[in-house]
Amino acid sequence: MTGGWFEVHGTGPVRLVPLSPDALTIGRAPDNELPIDDRQVSRLHALVERFPSGWIIRDLGSTNGTTVNGAPLRDARTLHDGDRVGIGPARLVFRAPAKHGTNTLAVEPPPAPPALTRRERELLDVLCRPYSDGGLAFTEPPSVRVLAGALGVSESAVKKHLTRLYDKFDLVSNDDRRRARLAAEAVRRGATG
Repeated sequence: MTGGWFEVHGTGPVRLVPLSPDALTIGRAPDNELPIDDRQVSRLHALVERFPSGWIIRDLGSTNGTTVNGAPLRDARTLHDGDRVGIGPARLVFRAPAKHGTNTLAVEPPPAPPALTRRERELLDVLCRPYSDGGLAFTEPPSVRVLAGALGVSESAVKKHLTRLYDKFDLVSNDDRRRARLAAEAVRRGATG
């Protein structure tokens, strides 16, 4: 099936909701493709549509609004892989990875987690705790200092473990959001316990 999907956090166990070929409705009414049963959510809250340039989201005049990456959604906006959409208690992470360098998108189950050492698992458990606790999927991951304190090791040791984990999870870019992407990827691939 071509398309993208949403990881749905904050409304029970994390679930994956594939996008239909052209559009997906989000709202409280049970006939939406992505229903969210909460009074903060309008019956028909938001619409996600596919255009040749990609997927866009628009709020449909909902009472409590929609956010994208923490900013209120006022106009239609193009979604990019990893964008975070907030609707009531739900936190949706948009996933639409390019396949083979083309614009073709595919929904595939997440790959199995890589082989991890005991210490790497412990570090991931602490790193992912805010993401695994339900409604906190949009918080920043713990800092290197906090991770070191929680594990009783040096910051240098944490940095070494993180470097190995970035390699194991194929997170090659060196940007400010890499710890958050590692946490999200570890949760998605079931690498935390």
